[in-house]
Amino acid sequence: MTTTETDQVTPETVEAVQAVEAAGHARTDHAHGVHGYHKQKDEHLKRLRRIEGQIRGLQRMVDEDVYCIDILTQVSASTKALQSFALQLLEEHLRHCVADAAATGEGIDEKVEEATKAIARMLRT
Repeated sequence: MTTTETDQVTPETVEAVQAVEAAGHARTDHAHGVHGYHKQKDEHLKRLRRIEGQIRGLQRMVDEDVYCIDILTQVSASTKALQSFALQLLEEHLRHCVADAAATGEGIDEKVEEATKAIARMLRT
């Protein structure tokens, strides 16, 4: 996100970043320098760009006064795409970060708590 797009930051995004920072984790820091999604990074970025396109499509639809039910259908599709992305990221977190903590015995309680909180946030949406 560029600084010119800051007006498009949602309260949910801010809350997620604050939760990560409050947990004492830098957004780009990991004990081993590699995040669980690292191997899929290019695919994730491609997926997020597609979702971004869907959101821009929503903006165009509103700008062009498209029928509200058609917009709601697109909102539903965009929401589903984000939820699917979140589930994939969560799975990778469990397979990499939680499994690594379990294998080393270091920080397992913290990693399980993080995952539990992430699941709880996803269920609220």
